[in-house]
Amino acid sequence: MEALINKSTCGDSRLLLSRIDSDSIDCVYMDPPFNSDSDYRLDPDSETGFNDEFDSDARYISLIEPMLIECKRALKEKGSLFFHISAAEMMIPNMLCRKYFRRVQPIFWKKSRSKNNIKNKLGATVDVIFWCSDHTKPKMNMVYQPLDEHYAANSYKNKDARGNYALGHIVYTATQKTKNKDRLYSIVQEGVTYAPQNGWRMAKADLQTMIKDNRIHFPSKAGANPYKKIYKHESKGKPCTDLWDDVYSIAQGSEKRVYPTQKPIALLDRIIRMTTDVGDIVLDPVAGAGTTGVAASLLDRRCILFDQNIEATKICMQRIAKEGKNGI
Repeated sequence: MEALINKSTCGDSRLLLSRIDSDSIDCVYMDPPFNSDSDYRLDPDSETGFNDEFDSDARYISLIEPMLIECKRALKEKGSLFFHISAAEMMIPNMLCRKYFRRVQPIFWKKSRSKNNIKNKLGATVDVIFWCSDHTKPKMNMVYQPLDEHYAANSYKNKDARGNYALGHIVYTATQKTKNKDRLYSIVQEGVTYAPQNGWRMAKADLQTMIKDNRIHFPSKAGANPYKKIYKHESKGKPCTDLWDDVYSIAQGSEKRVYPTQKPIALLDRIIRMTTDVGDIVLDPVAGAGTTGVAASLLDRRCILFDQNIEATKICMQRIAKEGKNGI
């Protein structure tokens, strides 16, 4: 397996994947053919690209299911697999992912804003990325998205000596009532007792630390709950949601397109940053333009890349040498 690390290997992934050790991969990103009945080329006269036509769903399944099985075998216990597909063709991958993984969460990537050339159907602006794991709590590092413009403009209206701040919940609602008895406590602040019947969202010691640091907003209205202060100048953005509308496709960005179905580096950066740590191994069994390898290199992760198209393999090597941090 060591011979495959930080290399782009040409061949059938259904065979090459057997060379990867079990429980060795931290993250898999799969962006296989979509079964879209199309022929993808860099331009009409180019040989760079691939044919995405299958004469039956069974033929398509025979391509992706063996890869899925082998990728699952190679994943570590808390590893993640991301299966990228168009919204129009999501049904078969959805069923297969749920067949082999206990935890499947769809992520909706709004890759473009509009389709101005569409006349007789709805414009396809969304891809689906199935985040799959066999562990209920896979490895995850929180990543952030930009704040909603309306929220940013209307939420930071409170102000103290530290700066403008918004309010964040620290008390559970009735539908979220805690079962942890250590969260059912009371505090006294300036003669007022706060003892929310549904419990606090944090331990008493943590709350007292925040009070001491003047990071809790106490209401002037009787019976209202306190909130934590979220300062605008400290905000990293909003914790990432399952709608990714802040990452743009190659067509709407500044990256040079060298492969017809090339994905933006920012998309793979988010996936890799979210589910791996420095030194971890990322696998892409259908590497295409090599974006996974570029993002992995920039983030100091190792990678294994496969593609059955020799032209794609060459593009992977060239891009990582040129755009990556450490090359291959």
